[in-house]
Amino acid sequence: MRPRPLARLAAVTLAAVTALAPAPALADPAERTQPADARQMALHAQKSSDPDLAARAAPGGVPGIDVSHWQGSINWSAVAASGVRFAYIKATQRTNFRDPNFNANYVNAYNAGIIRGAYHFAEPNRSSGASQADYFARNGGAWSADGRTLPGALDMEDTAGQPHCYGMSPAQIVAWTRDFSNTYRARTGRDVVIYTSRGWWNDCAGGSSAFAATNPLWVASWTTAASPTMPAGFGVYTFWQYTDSGSVPGIGGGVDRNVFNGSEARLLALANNTL
Repeated sequence: MRPRPLARLAAVTLAAVTALAPAPALADPAERTQPADARQMALHAQKSSDPDLAARAAPGGVPGIDVSHWQGSINWSAVAASGVRFAYIKATQRTNFRDPNFNANYVNAYNAGIIRGAYHFAEPNRSSGASQADYFARNGGAWSADGRTLPGALDMEDTAGQPHCYGMSPAQIVAWTRDFSNTYRARTGRDVVIYTSRGWWNDCAGGSSAFAATNPLWVASWTTAASPTMPAGFGVYTFWQYTDSGSVPGIGGGVDRNVFNGSEARLLALANNTL
């Protein structure tokens, strides 16, 4: 059987890039009415162990962003011209919400030459992992072997109006994540990327190592350290979200900034499933 993407990345990514500071990914429930800054600050305790959220230099690695309808209309040509090489774009949440800007963002990013992928915001207490993975795959999260599509990502974090860890035990969170991951792989042939932070994963998944050998990690870490603060259970990261207040031409206001832990050729190989 072909080795999984993360297993093949592990040997190269640790030496491939000089990492830098941590940040979180986009939590974006359909009901949210708070502005993005207030939302992210409210979740700061789960996202980072460092109180310093000042602007900082980008870590080494291939530059990228993640966006949703909160960024409004995006000029993707300007984004590409600024040097951004990849983007994760919100597609779905639960089994009844599709981001209203997903179609425009996904198509326009592709047309601008940006390697892009879709992400699903998980709410594990709402419905099964399988049902949410199926909804995601049917509404933008499917993978295409077109040279510009990354495997889908699963956003695992707290959100407004829900209890910490969605009121579930670590065993329940791990089982739900496995249900989602297995269903997504059956639907697409790819292992879903897991987005999370050290605080959330350690608390809510008990620091499980169940996905380290198969699912690429997208770590949310907003510190000023030279490398991201890693969740227990993972030894290497594939993507690092290092700030939630970046600035990118073509996007009004703050935007989450990320780096890929490797070269642009390796990013393309991840997209093509040839790692």
